[in-house]
Amino acid sequence: MSALDELVEVMARLRGPGGCPWDAEQTHASLVPYAIEEAHELAEAVEAREAGDGDDAHLQEELGDVLLQVVFHADIARAEGRFDVDDVARTLIEKLRRRHPHVFADLAVDGVADVVANWDAIKREEKPERGSALDGIPVSLPALARAEKTMSRAKRAGLPLPEAAAVDVGDDEAALGEALLALVRSASDRGLDAERALRTATRALEQRLRAEEADAT
Repeated sequence: MSALDELVEVMARLRGPGGCPWDAEQTHASLVPYAIEEAHELAEAVEAREAGDGDDAHLQEELGDVLLQVVFHADIARAEGRFDVDDVARTLIEKLRRRHPHVFADLAVDGVADVVANWDAIKREEKPERGSALDGIPVSLPALARAEKTMSRAKRAGLPLPEAAAVDVGDDEAALGEALLALVRSASDRGLDAERALRTATRALEQRLRAEEADAT
């Protein structure tokens, strides 16, 4: 038995008769905060390792916590007769093969840009109900992550973006971080909410981009 198979069995035991009452009463909805928290902790472990402050043991632990969320949700669905972890894996395998025709089929690509463009095209075919390149960006993302995702999607779709700010930090992420901190400090000193301000600005940008996209079609 593989470790993954054993993990699935352990999860079923925890949620089954004579198992853990806390685990047994969880639902997809009740687990959402834990999934978000574990994703952030994984990101922190990756960043710590890259900075030399973390190690593989910490990264492995945090990856396990994220995997637990997947197995937990799959077991809830299994117990209700909807799907199980094998179905989750099978769906993922099919998606990876479908979105990598340059690996699993005979499509020729010329570099990463072609791969990304092809990925986007395949996603549009898979989800025709999404009328905009900006559809599917989670509203719950932190403001900065949502702003970055919105502009990344817009750039890939060829939508017009606002001019870059006059502050130029080049390719230095440390300098960029200091500049962002300075903006947050300035906002705080004036009693402004930087998170809310960026979220509002991103929402307005998204509305403009969607209007431009509609006009183009």
